[in-house]
Amino acid sequence: MLSPSDPPVYTCYLTDRMKLLKVILLSQILAVSMANPLAAPNYPGFKLVNVALQGKATQSVLFHHGNSPHYSAFSQPDHAIDGNRDSHWHHGSCTHTANVPNPWWRVDLLKPYKIVSVTITNRQDCCAERINGAQIRIGNSLENNGIDNPVCSVIGSWGSGATQTFTCPEPMVGRYVTVYIPRAEYLHLCEVEVNALFPDFEEC
Repeated sequence: MLSPSDPPVYTCYLTDRMKLLKVILLSQILAVSMANPLAAPNYPGFKLVNVALQGKATQSVLFHHGNSPHYSAFSQPDHAIDGNRDSHWHHGSCTHTANVPNPWWRVDLLKPYKIVSVTITNRQDCCAERINGAQIRIGNSLENNGIDNPVCSVIGSWGSGATQTFTCPEPMVGRYVTVYIPRAEYLHLCEVEVNALFPDFEEC
């Protein structure tokens, strides 16, 4: 029997809190899962979800031209994860670095995911060949700006405005996805989609 000096007992506290956490978790999963899930035929019971939309992007340096704010405003790193594949840089949905040695762009997915592939949309209005030879690296390290993480794929020669999916040799677990060019060059990306495995509850 409790005495008046005993602390009150909240018999439903844990249950209510667990219910709230469950609702929050389910809403987060739903929000991510609604981001254009793709079929994953090689992984029965799973689907591919673009988790880059939930991430935070950064890059080695912004593109500048004199004192005009127009160029830097149109070159922000988050333009590559805005869900828009518009490949014309002047439309404001691509990112762009200055011409520097080893330029890089990186997205922090905020937690590790099992990543199968990365889909990139190249710039259309100019200089599509600049991305040739770029490397896609995935891992959990920020050492050397993520450039030291394992390689998922290397980008070869491909057309202006094209969207292409680069599949890793096997699923890679990582929080950071980095695209970098191992030479002095401009790096511009019009969309980067990071395709991670999620359980396909619809098949249950």
